[in-house]
Amino acid sequence: MTKERPFPKAQMHGDLVELFPGIHFVTGSVTLGGPLPVRFSRNMTVVRQDDDLTIINSVRLSEPGLKALESLGKVRHVIRIASFHGMDDPFYKDRYGATVWSVDAPYFSGFDSTGEPYFTPDRVVDGNSDLPLKNARLTLLSSATPCEGLLLIEREGGIVVAGDCLQNWATTNRYFNLPARLMMRLLGFIKPHNVGPGWLKAAKPDPGEIRKVMAEIDFDHVLPAHGDPVRGNAKQLYAPVVAAL
Repeated sequence: MTKERPFPKAQMHGDLVELFPGIHFVTGSVTLGGPLPVRFSRNMTVVRQDDDLTIINSVRLSEPGLKALESLGKVRHVIRIASFHGMDDPFYKDRYGATVWSVDAPYFSGFDSTGEPYFTPDRVVDGNSDLPLKNARLTLLSSATPCEGLLLIEREGGIVVAGDCLQNWATTNRYFNLPARLMMRLLGFIKPHNVGPGWLKAAKPDPGEIRKVMAEIDFDHVLPAHGDPVRGNAKQLYAPVVAAL
């Protein structure tokens, strides 16, 4: 069963930017509540095929942002590769009738894995699934709990769209509030070409599996859910931190 809840509101975000032909990227934000709310950046990738759009790592956009998105094509699919993401998937399904594809992990609020999920995807995917994108495949980090995926688009030398696993927060930006700037630097999040420290702690993946997966995938670029895009030489840039796990 699922538990309905209001759609989270749109938060601060930038403009959609075309990084590669037909592949757009937008930086937005998310706020974690509590006595001292923490706001930091997160990213969405949009892939255009003909007139159809597929969203990966969904971020709800403002109405002007949605108009810009709609100018690119029709939102047909949403792919959830990161189990701690997905809060805006129901919004895109409701607004556009998009099909939601997700790794096999319940939609729980935040890091709370108790109670009823708030949403059920249309399709559950794994490494053998046919995706709605041409020349794309999903590789699972199945030792992580909940599981995580890396989506490889076999173009431009290989483009990996990552969730919480591969991050690239070389510095904080305008989407961070002061508590986030201080806390996330202290906890080791603000580093270039990083494996997400919060994800490592929460999901407890097998480092050997991460090394194996990274060795088997050929890629030049990473479009992370957190941090700046890595355009060129990405596999080599992430190699030291992966080797040190």
